[in-house]
Amino acid sequence: MSIFPKISLRPEVENYLKEGFMNEEVVSALGEQEAERKFETLLKHLSHPPSFTTVRVNTNLTSVQHVKNLLLDELQKQFNGLSVPILQHPDLQDVLLIPVIGPRKNITKQQCEVIVGAQCGNAVLRGAHVYVPGIMSASKFMKSGDVISVYSDIKGKCKKGAKEFDGTKVFLGNGISELSRKEIFSGLPELKGIGIRMTEPVYLSPSFDNVLPSYLFLQNLPSALVTHVLNPQPGEKILDLCAAPGGKTTHIAALMQDQGEVIALDKIFNKVEKIRQNALLLRLKSIRAFCFDGTKAVKLDMVEDTEGGPPFLPETFDRILLDAPCSGMGQRPNMACTWTLKEVTSYQPLQRRLFTVAVQLLKPGGVLVYSTCTITLAENEEQVAWALATFPCLQLQPQEPQIGGEGMMGAGLSFEQLKQLQRFDPSAVPLQDTDIDSLRDARAEDMMWLANKDCIGFFIAKFVKCKST
Repeated sequence: MSIFPKISLRPEVENYLKEGFMNEEVVSALGEQEAERKFETLLKHLSHPPSFTTVRVNTNLTSVQHVKNLLLDELQKQFNGLSVPILQHPDLQDVLLIPVIGPRKNITKQQCEVIVGAQCGNAVLRGAHVYVPGIMSASKFMKSGDVISVYSDIKGKCKKGAKEFDGTKVFLGNGISELSRKEIFSGLPELKGIGIRMTEPVYLSPSFDNVLPSYLFLQNLPSALVTHVLNPQPGEKILDLCAAPGGKTTHIAALMQDQGEVIALDKIFNKVEKIRQNALLLRLKSIRAFCFDGTKAVKLDMVEDTEGGPPFLPETFDRILLDAPCSGMGQRPNMACTWTLKEVTSYQPLQRRLFTVAVQLLKPGGVLVYSTCTITLAENEEQVAWALATFPCLQLQPQEPQIGGEGMMGAGLSFEQLKQLQRFDPSAVPLQDTDIDSLRDARAEDMMWLANKDCIGFFIAKFVKCKST
């Protein structure tokens, strides 16, 4: 059931998205009314969290069953004895899924209120507590230990430190304040910890703050699928071209049994440090992370660097993952996007520059996987059509495992080509109300079907580079 408004977008951005989802091919196949209904359903789904929390087990260190047992104990503690099942994905054996309970409609709203920013609010809906930097406003007399109702300022209108807020806000649940209002807005830079500990969230999801940090990685289901589609093998040299924060990088290394070389690039230093920290935490030694702009990763002078760092000679890598920078419009929950049309459309040229580099760096016979966490036609199917027209050496490949839907019409790709893509469309199933009783009665295969459908918006394409004749 839809309890939140549809995602708030600038009119020109919503029109741009609508044009993509109601293109001539789609309207011809579905009819205008059905195409419009699907688009409106998508906008509603984006403001709600997926039906499952997904974690990937670090199989380099331990078994999936061991982590599953530890997680069952953790959930019992977090949910006050509530028995919530944990499912192992049948096609992604290192992935565990935990059903999200909600939306819970019987929560009593409190007089004392805290307003948080939209990003903080999105995190709360996925199981996070409220951290001090995310708090925008708190009731005048709020003290440590008070029971607080938490709201998200989805339009970004609340001023930092306000004592009350009358703008558009969405109820996220109740929690207990760890600090007083005065302490929260004291201006001390070291205050970065938990400000409100959520006790009655609208959506009940586990918190993974410092939970089994060496054993698991919190990751959306399609993001965990991407590396399986890449299918890295021990001993290979693999490039993760836009790697931060390192979820897919560490997954590549784990699937290779930490044998071979995984090069991770990102142009922002702090993000590269995060990749290195994650590799250290998960005890993966095959990863080398560099702060480097991926668009400049091809060496022009053909002299090999003895250090093995970027830029690289052409045809250096066995497999390349291009999880491209994108508009991120498939992320869930997301109740508001303030981006301009110029910002949303700025990613296609960047993605093409990175793709061109990836093709140059890939060995003949090598595999290139392109992915985004967005829903736009321009950043997904249009990029595949462009790549096939621009690089005759590339062939589109079927993907394994195939758990997403086929690609969207409108970019001129054939029906066979669309079937070789994976598009995760959050509007593919109705929004779910999940409670403990329904979980007890649910069949595992039905829950798995829902987990595969009701996730973030995502796109995956797999190519192979033809061997020279």
